[in-house]
Amino acid sequence: MRNNRHWEEVILDQKEAFLRKDPGIPREADLTRYLKSPHIVVFSGVRRCGKSTLLRQIAARLDAFYYINFDDERLIDFTVADFSDLMVIFQKQYPARFFLADEIQNVPGWERFIRRLHDEGYKVFLTGSNARLLSSEMATHLTGRHLRMDLYPFSFREFLAFHQVSLDHKTSSGKARVLKFFDRYLLHGGFPERIKYDDSEFVKRVYEDILHRDIIARFQIREVKAFKQLAHYLFSNFTSEISYNSLKNILGFKTAMSVRNYVGFMEESYLLFELFKYDYSLKKQHVNNKKVYVIDGGMRNAVAFHFSGDRGKYLENMVFLELKRRGHQVYFFRNRQECDFVVEAKGRISQTIQVCLEVHAGNRKRELDGLMDAMKTLGVSRGLVLTLNQAERITLGKHRVEFVPAWEWLLGA
Repeated sequence: MRNNRHWEEVILDQKEAFLRKDPGIPREADLTRYLKSPHIVVFSGVRRCGKSTLLRQIAARLDAFYYINFDDERLIDFTVADFSDLMVIFQKQYPARFFLADEIQNVPGWERFIRRLHDEGYKVFLTGSNARLLSSEMATHLTGRHLRMDLYPFSFREFLAFHQVSLDHKTSSGKARVLKFFDRYLLHGGFPERIKYDDSEFVKRVYEDILHRDIIARFQIREVKAFKQLAHYLFSNFTSEISYNSLKNILGFKTAMSVRNYVGFMEESYLLFELFKYDYSLKKQHVNNKKVYVIDGGMRNAVAFHFSGDRGKYLENMVFLELKRRGHQVYFFRNRQECDFVVEAKGRISQTIQVCLEVHAGNRKRELDGLMDAMKTLGVSRGLVLTLNQAERITLGKHRVEFVPAWEWLLGA
């Protein structure tokens, strides 16, 4: 480790910047639960989605704490062997029993130190931006000792809270205001700084930063141009079905295995998500084609090609993200027809959801047929159709179908 004076300066600089940080709006997270729990708490998610701000909200409830951010070029050579010296510096300054660290995955072997710190009685809060690294390390060394929360860009409720818009939509003026902001949310997404500064270039920079720092550099990708073309293709074709072999042929990769690995790296960095087709066979779920969804509609809007029919895809992507945000296990369904989402709970399908911008005479049969096929095949009695702004309830034999405006569903109605 370098001389202590250097590290003390880094620590003091970081803490000063951390305390100046805008604590932002309260996120939809039960902070009291995390503070009361004896376990290590890990907030995991895409870069710049608000993990550090959530740590700042935690810190506001503490009398004393140690804080360090490993996403700092001055700590690029920091190793697990340096943690002991770091704690000596902290302890010389003042006593504390809370340890807060941003982007912990940047220090290989971090989990051994964190386990020791926890065993010594410290309450630990961590953030990280790589799902696989965090999952594998926690599973190996921190099983039964941690709580994990996946954090996403703002939900629609949080988006409205940021803009100080009332959730009351019972009056015509209140509903009009909510709908106005829903249209903005649909295309601008929920990255806090994108919203705060109304800067579409911000999400472009985040996208490039993730590609270069979190994926290309970390995984030492040599086919940089091809990899970036793959990312752009997937963002342009979000909500669509993919196969690794077809992507190999379209983009000129040598093997489908390379495509699978690259898609996996993007998923590990929370840039996109693969959705499996529902099947009772786990093997078939992995072998079948997948659908791809992206972390944020605003990011997709900023970095990919636009087509006139994309608005419905933005809505579908938004619904997918909200299902993830609510912690659901989600699949898509296809038998004779297709249903956008089926939700699994306790080993059985509990919900079927179809998403359509507008249901009209030309598509009503197709949308309902897909939903009904899933309901009958999977033994679900009620189905949900999420639209832009339609409300209706119908009965088809023994099955009930409810049409709900997506913005109402997002607000928890």
